[in-house]
Amino acid sequence: MADQLPYKPAPGEIPTNPGVYRFRGPDGRVLYVGKAKNLRQRLSNYFAPLRTLHERTRRMVTTATSVEWTVVPTDVDSLQLEYQWIKEFDPPFNVKYRDDKSYPFLAITLADEAPRVMVTRNRRIRGAKYFGPYPKVWAVRDTIDLMLKIFPIRTCSDSSYKKAMETGKACFPGQIGRCGGPCSQKVTVEEHRAIVDDFVAFMQGGDERVTRELTARMREAAAAMDYEQAAVYRDQLESVDAVLSKSALVLPEKADADLIGIAEDELAAAVHLFVIRGGRVRGVHSTTLDKELDISGGELVEQILQRTYGEAEGSDVPRRVLVPTLPSAHAELEQLLGGKRGSRVEIQVAQRGQRAELMRNATLNAQQALMRHKTRRSSDYTARSQALADLQEALGMSEAPLRIECYDISHLQGTNVVASMVVFEDGLPRKDQYRTFSIAHTTDDTDSMHQVLTRRLAHLDDPGEEPVDEAELATRDEEGVVTEASRRRRFAYPPQLLLVDGGQPQVAAAARALRESGHTEIALAGIAKRLEELWLPDDDFPVILPRTSEALYLVQRLRDEAHRFAITHQRKKRKRDIRTVLSEVPGLGEARIKALLKHFGSVAALRESTVEQIEELPGFGRVLAESVHRHLTR
Repeated sequence: MADQLPYKPAPGEIPTNPGVYRFRGPDGRVLYVGKAKNLRQRLSNYFAPLRTLHERTRRMVTTATSVEWTVVPTDVDSLQLEYQWIKEFDPPFNVKYRDDKSYPFLAITLADEAPRVMVTRNRRIRGAKYFGPYPKVWAVRDTIDLMLKIFPIRTCSDSSYKKAMETGKACFPGQIGRCGGPCSQKVTVEEHRAIVDDFVAFMQGGDERVTRELTARMREAAAAMDYEQAAVYRDQLESVDAVLSKSALVLPEKADADLIGIAEDELAAAVHLFVIRGGRVRGVHSTTLDKELDISGGELVEQILQRTYGEAEGSDVPRRVLVPTLPSAHAELEQLLGGKRGSRVEIQVAQRGQRAELMRNATLNAQQALMRHKTRRSSDYTARSQALADLQEALGMSEAPLRIECYDISHLQGTNVVASMVVFEDGLPRKDQYRTFSIAHTTDDTDSMHQVLTRRLAHLDDPGEEPVDEAELATRDEEGVVTEASRRRRFAYPPQLLLVDGGQPQVAAAARALRESGHTEIALAGIAKRLEELWLPDDDFPVILPRTSEALYLVQRLRDEAHRFAITHQRKKRKRDIRTVLSEVPGLGEARIKALLKHFGSVAALRESTVEQIEELPGFGRVLAESVHRHLTR
């Protein structure tokens, strides 16, 4: 592979102005769209020596055959043009959005003569004003039922409205009290429009004004001894309270903000949006996206903001946007969004108080959405079959790897070294066959990997019982003898593929273990740190799995599961070790050991504590505190 790209522009050809650039493929398709404050400086990063580029970036620039750019007057213009080109060309190397279409909205058809309120998932109704989205259909219908008691507006279909206005006979929903439009023969078109305006103002956070006005009208009616009308206003106030009680006050009453929580990994990200108006959550929305190039948290936030508010205008853009990470172009984004809103817009990081608590909640929802996005693939038989076929092709295997074992090493600064082995069969985890290994003496991670695989491979051809880890030997009968039930059955059959967490050094150690055991028929690969590549034994260049490959998601799940299992086992081992040390202290029973660990939170904190700090705990005197401190620090 040449170290320079044939289409690299000549020195000095690229301008230093702000602008937007496009990489095109051999068929002319736009592969990637990006913006820059300085085009020459930004594009020079792509034309650096190929060996220095990130794996995904190298794949993009080597796939492309040309690059072109457009100079714009300002950085704000570059944001707008970048968004327009991404929408127009849908480049495969840009972030791919997978919008969740399941959430319903409450819509007001403001372009109609008599606007109608409805529940819809269609975001393209001409002239409509949307509120939400709502997590459940019943939630938005309950809201409409309560709102109609306060603001009686039209709910009937367009055909019913037209027929009623032509015949002068109220529409059927109007006859049963379910429609308050002009077609119900109770209000004029102008009066109905005023009620609709009040409804929109209320939904946008004007509930304080509506409550104040209804209260004043109720008192005026009562003072005039019009008790029937006063009762109507009273019922409307109760409906207002019912609507507000369904949405707790999460920020100060006048707060108008959107809060964006993000969870991501190497391949995908999930976004959870809280729409907050008048201090209350008026809507929620989740979406997932696929990442092609390796981008920072700030760049991801920038693209999410462009996507979220690209088509928004006026009050659809909030006064404040709360994000987990501030994008580098936040000043330009504030200017762009401020122009859409017609007033100043602030982009801020939620750092403390109610905002930080809301951000934690939004991030938790985003993490759950990302987990659902990933597990949907594993539950799809077609996707699993395709993943195994893709992996077979990428690694040059003679058959699909129906059984895959993945290994990971975990330690704490070189102590408590453990390893995990997770097993996937037919693309699904076999948790009953997971294993953990404790490593007593080792020099580094490669030596640990060699030891673990040597121990595992030694028992492939052994007809005897599979050895059990130290933790498994704790199962004993009443006489203290290890029972046969505590021993797990040996593996059903050897794996077709071994995956190790690491690059070339770990793969070399694993290959040595395979050669020494005589099982060179088993395929082997190493998962690089950022998951862009798979390293094979004795290969100078890694295997790059296509971004759309199902195999990439399968490998990611294997790596994550092995890492999780190793960390869990190591934490348990550390906890057992410190309990063993503490149990040697005279006068220190199980209850006091538990109190020590609960109070100090970690072994490190307990070791660094003073005698006086230990003595402050209930049940600890000076002598016992000194004894604990002495045992931990000797």
